Amino acid sequence: MIGVPHESLGEEIQAVVIRVAGSTLTEDELIAWAKEGLAAYKYPRIVKFRDTLPMTATGKILKRELD
Repeated sequence: MIGVPHESLGEEIQAVVIRVAGSTLTEDELIAWAKEGLAAYKYPRIVKFRDTLPMTATGKILKRELD
């Protein structure tokens, strides 16, 4: 999860997810699942699905390239 700019709040939570092959998981299903287990200020309001995550040479995720 990363913070992304929001007009009135300043920052909003966004989840970047890699789906398992053949999965039919939707953005709404993932948000609903997160609401059950996380506090109201912690669950993501935005979900983006990607095939891969950008990585550095040492294997760390490049968060600045996830927007």
